[in-house]
Amino acid sequence: MRYLPHTESEIREMLAAVGVPALDDLFASIPEPLRLTRPLALPPALAEPELRDHVGRLAAANRVPGRDLLSFLGAGLYRHSVPAVVGALASRGEFLTAYTPYQAEVSQGTLQAIFEFQTAIAELLGTAVANASMYDGPTALAEAALMGLRLQKDEAGKVAVSRGLHPQYREVLATYLGAERLVEVPCVDGVTDPAALGAALGACKVVLVQQPNWYGCLEEVTSLATTTHGAGGLLVVATAEPTAFGLLEPPGKQGADIVCGEGQPLGLPLSLGGPGLGLFGCRQEYVRAMPGRLVGQTVDSRGQRGFVLTLATREQHIRREKATSNICTNQGLCALMVTIYLSLLGPTGLRQLAELNLAASLYLREQLPRYPGLALAFDRPVFNELTLRLPGRNAAQVRDALLDQGLLAGHPLTAPGEEDLLLVHVSELHRREELDRLLQALAQG
Repeated sequence: MRYLPHTESEIREMLAAVGVPALDDLFASIPEPLRLTRPLALPPALAEPELRDHVGRLAAANRVPGRDLLSFLGAGLYRHSVPAVVGALASRGEFLTAYTPYQAEVSQGTLQAIFEFQTAIAELLGTAVANASMYDGPTALAEAALMGLRLQKDEAGKVAVSRGLHPQYREVLATYLGAERLVEVPCVDGVTDPAALGAALGACKVVLVQQPNWYGCLEEVTSLATTTHGAGGLLVVATAEPTAFGLLEPPGKQGADIVCGEGQPLGLPLSLGGPGLGLFGCRQEYVRAMPGRLVGQTVDSRGQRGFVLTLATREQHIRREKATSNICTNQGLCALMVTIYLSLLGPTGLRQLAELNLAASLYLREQLPRYPGLALAFDRPVFNELTLRLPGRNAAQVRDALLDQGLLAGHPLTAPGEEDLLLVHVSELHRREELDRLLQALAQG
């Protein structure tokens, strides 16, 4: 009864309150053939010491990047050095006990932290305003697409989606909007084809691209914005690696109307794929159409600075038909960690970090001609991720073979015609000898 604390009398009392005689009646809506009528096929229960040993053996079977594997895997989630003080500060009891600010004005410290987060993210993305964060990068992009359609007064319309957008982001878009509403714009030499985009703008008034894109290449955002705006459209730019904007001009400064993406690289551990943190910023005139919530700064009756939920356009706060999203939480603890991380680095530190990442990718690129059987797939500027071509070889098979050498060489692409492409991520965590080891292993693989 450790995990099922209700007594038999309490269960009878609850059943009487809901008006059913037995627990099985609670499942009457489930068809009989779909109900499990036998006990679950579970092994016998373990005593706590035995359970600890069992879980420990399972954990020891994991191959941890940075400890057991030399990893060059990115593809949407990125491993960077995170100062220990980030976890130390975020683990303080005042922060851990605050799930989400439902009675926000009582939690002034939480609101101030969110306000600082918004300020940092707006500056990073180059937008006039940023919200109090969202679930993760893919859902933030889906919400951005819906917001763009609302602004265009075409909520049932189609959106133009660059082939350079992360495949998982595209899958989430298809779930939100329906695959038939996504018009794919192909890439040429690793970036969005401007001619194909111009043709798609006849049927689409919202354009979705990624910077840096799925292939690691840098899109010409200013040119894409000019093309999109010339046809009366809105440009949404997503990012999975916001660290790049420590060095690159952010999309909001290059003409993007909405900028969104994944905040995990900014001080969050990979944690087996989650949780993530959605970033979201836009132009000032679009703020009332923005999903999620926004914390504002004000002055109280005594003239002291205070913070409030200025706009909270989610269905828990206002009439459902007026809500701009059904986002339930703003990932407050993750947003706090990102805020601490960005505060520690500051603009200068973030730029230095970005320069280290760029230097690693440039070194890899410069060394490629020394290794037969390896080539750069796209001759385009990159940040810290680039696509390598392994002519005549299957990239997935090469990646799997190198795992036995303790090397996770990257992410093999699987789309038709891309089977010989390997997406490789490098960062400030990689030393030159490790980059040389990667190239040698791939050349011999």
